[in-house]
Amino acid sequence: MQSENADPQPQPGYNSHTSENASDDTQSSTTALTKPTEQPSITPALTGIDQYNDMDETGDSVDNQNTGNNTENQEEINDAAAERVLDNFIKENTQETSREVPQGKLNEAKAEDTDSEGEEVEEEELASGVTPSYEQVNGAQMEERMSLLKRKQRMDEILRQEDGDSEFEDEQMTDVDQEDQESASAPIPEGLCVECRDQEASFSCEQCSEEFCEMCFAMIHRTGNRRNHKYKNLNVNMKTNGKVKTTAKIISNDDMETEESTPEEDEPKPINIISSGNTSFGDWFESRAKFIPLRLNMEERKLLRLLEAALNVSEYTDKIDIISYNSSKTRRMVHQIKDLCSILSGLMVASDYKKGQELIINKSFEDNQEFFQRIFEIGRRHKIMNPEKMRDAYGKLMYMLMDSVIPDVQDMLSFSLVIPIKTVYSFLKERDGLGLLHHDSMAEATKEIIADGKSRPQINQEIRSKERAIEWLSRKFANDNLTQEEIKHCLYSIGDNHAYLRANRDCCERISQYLQKYFNPNKIEKGYSLAISSGRNGARLSHSHEMQYLYANQTLHLWREIQHEMFMLWSLSDQDLLSDHNTYRLRDTGQGLNRVQMCPAVSKCMHSILHRAQQKAGYWVGSSVIHLGDKNVPNALMFIDKYNQVSRILNPILICLESIEPVIAKNTGLRSYVDNSFGGVDALKKSILADFFKYAFDGSGADNFFDAGSCIDGRLTSAWNWCSLIEKKSYFPIFLLTGFVGFDGDGF
Repeated sequence: MQSENADPQPQPGYNSHTSENASDDTQSSTTALTKPTEQPSITPALTGIDQYNDMDETGDSVDNQNTGNNTENQEEINDAAAERVLDNFIKENTQETSREVPQGKLNEAKAEDTDSEGEEVEEEELASGVTPSYEQVNGAQMEERMSLLKRKQRMDEILRQEDGDSEFEDEQMTDVDQEDQESASAPIPEGLCVECRDQEASFSCEQCSEEFCEMCFAMIHRTGNRRNHKYKNLNVNMKTNGKVKTTAKIISNDDMETEESTPEEDEPKPINIISSGNTSFGDWFESRAKFIPLRLNMEERKLLRLLEAALNVSEYTDKIDIISYNSSKTRRMVHQIKDLCSILSGLMVASDYKKGQELIINKSFEDNQEFFQRIFEIGRRHKIMNPEKMRDAYGKLMYMLMDSVIPDVQDMLSFSLVIPIKTVYSFLKERDGLGLLHHDSMAEATKEIIADGKSRPQINQEIRSKERAIEWLSRKFANDNLTQEEIKHCLYSIGDNHAYLRANRDCCERISQYLQKYFNPNKIEKGYSLAISSGRNGARLSHSHEMQYLYANQTLHLWREIQHEMFMLWSLSDQDLLSDHNTYRLRDTGQGLNRVQMCPAVSKCMHSILHRAQQKAGYWVGSSVIHLGDKNVPNALMFIDKYNQVSRILNPILICLESIEPVIAKNTGLRSYVDNSFGGVDALKKSILADFFKYAFDGSGADNFFDAGSCIDGRLTSAWNWCSLIEKKSYFPIFLLTGFVGFDGDGF
């Protein structure tokens, strides 16, 4: 493939006046030696030189007229023949000149060589085709021959460089390759980041002469002079000056790992997957499956109802999260935990008398440890898959489990209540079924079927194709430890993850598309400017139209990245909350007593997501501070609850925008109201979006910049503040007409 930056080649029939072009010199010299002379008054030696120079300057030749009739092989033969004729011509005429030219004339020619004006006149005469007189020939003959020799040497050098035979080029490439090999093979001290000292080094900075992990490198080299530092990616070895060369890899059927090389007759047609980097589609599926909880079965759903009933009547947080000096807090924790376990045991007896007797007859809490671990794990797993459920009970559950892992409480209880959450990856790994995640048909078997803009036959066809892929995979990967129903259960769990992403992640993309559709950062439409000024209409930031456009767009893309990795963030928050060495402190944060706890795992993941969003944005607007473990975001539970509100804010806005036209189409009075009050449907949509992009991202919602402002969490605080003022907007009746009832997830 020809590079876009390559010099264009001269086309036949056009003149070239560039004396440095090697291809033009070769063509000119070949034509000059093969064209018959038409100047008999000049000696043969001079005639050949004039023809050569004339062809080099003008490019007109007989061969150029017949270029289209010659083949590539014939041109190579003619070039070789011309080279041989040129060598003989130079050799013969050099010997003849040395005998004919007097020494005085030679000195005169050398003196004329320094006269630039004389050279220009002489070149014009040669280019015009006028034959010089005999007196002029003796003075310029040696100069022309020397110029001919220099041009031939220059042409040979260019040809050697094009063929890769240049010694200088070989030496230069050898030095570069040697430097790359030395830098790649340089020993890394323990392979860890010099800043955090606990993560694997990913980047090597040439100016700092140190190695950093991805997060530390981004934070240190984000601004100032360090932003221009040159560095190398230790994993890719293709990154310089802050630019990464990425390649797209198409995963074919041969790249996937399958158990059988010959497919069965009923195997569904696989989908070609395109993934960036060196990660295959199967590896991507496997990494995602590590954080996708397994869907509850019927037996587990029965236990879930018992857990919800017990948590609803429990007063755990009312008894524990208070300031009391009457009794030991550790004893109160143990008493409340055992009380909740007793309630669960009693409910189990009421729902299933036989199984309930097995729990309480001649058994203690320690003997029923597996039952309590299982039922609490079911509640945690169900909440991740359904964020809108257990909105009050989940907080009690997590705070109780936080207290149960405290060493003093653990010693008094004599049993543990916490086990890891059951995921698709862990379930398949225990039953030797990880090969399922690497099969081509996984994309077809787990995709979500969306009915938007599709006909009924097309939807039915997609459903049949998906069910056929599920059946085929369940038969293929079933073994003694893994049944077909369990495989289907895993596939449906991955499908649930796709449904979650569509409901919570895609809304960020859709609202961003509205921003790009109705607004232009470089053009301000009258009445729809996004500029804000601090102190006006509650805004705490001052941005121009272009700056506010970038600020809102970058925030939406950041929310999109967070929602895409929400299952992983939820798993990491569960890890931070239930860590036995990560204690919490009960503090008054201005919103009551809250458990303030550090979030190391969530913080690391959030900085990585922020770094990825900043790289995509290029130029980042606003602060990069992430509040975790302070009075703004006391613990990981509050962090998860905060970002679960993103879809509850954006989806009602999208529903309103998409429902305006169908609603007013059924009522002429509403259409007149929209036309008279807002100027039409498009003007109404732009008014709603302009107000949202201005005042939902204005840094409001708090009385200082540390709590709100332009920090990562302050952007969501501003959106919450805008939602609380929706009743005061002029377009609020339109929201009500489209079925709006609130931003809190009504009906959940």
